[in-house]
Amino acid sequence: MKFAITSKGDSVSNTLMHKMRTYLQDFDLIYDEDQPDLVVSVGGDGTLLYAFHRYRSRLDKTAFIGVHTGHLGFYADWVPEEIEKLVIAIAKTPYQIVEYPLLEVIIRYNDGGREARYLALNECTVKSVEGTLVMDVEIKGQLFETFRGDGLCISTPSGSTAYNKALGGAILHPSLPAIQLAEMASINNRVFRTIGSPLVLPQHHTCLLKPVNDVDYQITIDHLTLLHKDVKSIQYRVAKEKIRFARFRPFPFWKRVSDSFITDK
Repeated sequence: MKFAITSKGDSVSNTLMHKMRTYLQDFDLIYDEDQPDLVVSVGGDGTLLYAFHRYRSRLDKTAFIGVHTGHLGFYADWVPEEIEKLVIAIAKTPYQIVEYPLLEVIIRYNDGGREARYLALNECTVKSVEGTLVMDVEIKGQLFETFRGDGLCISTPSGSTAYNKALGGAILHPSLPAIQLAEMASINNRVFRTIGSPLVLPQHHTCLLKPVNDVDYQITIDHLTLLHKDVKSIQYRVAKEKIRFARFRPFPFWKRVSDSFITDK
């Protein structure tokens, strides 16, 4: 089996990365950064997001596993004290594959047929570079509302515990093939009105944002921030691709939620 390891870059994570690489190679596993079967992320959720985007062209061939060296993460289920145990499991034990849905983002432009396609593991956010964001929101080809406010956040179920939760969105179990639309400080008065609640869209529904004003947009795809000009529309739906995690033991989602937000450790 071929493997690669990504690190957060701090001294603790780098030390663990080198130790794991040596141990796994001692078990005759092959280190291959270009075409790995398994990618081990050492750091936190941000490190795994980086690894996901680095290997997004190999999602059907590569599985991910996370080791967290800081606070408990939603994607990292191993701790540094378990490195030897994890190495033996990787080398000797067949792993279970758990798949999570992803968000597909397609940005189309006014200058003809040009478009850009992205995949997000957590979320995509849209804000106006200057002033209020004004967008027509279409669902399944029908105008739902005209949004006015600071911005919009469209998240995956596994990303629903991140920025989406801070915006008052629901926490969705990552086995659900859905996306969620949450508002950032919407304007609601006698003249302007939005739904004011997060929307959960199933796999067969598409959400389309159409600019009302000719402005530039700041669009984030997970940790990546992009400036887009001359935008015609932004389309969201559940992607056909999925992220694959390697599981060697149970990693209950609701326990992660409790440990992260409720349990006092």
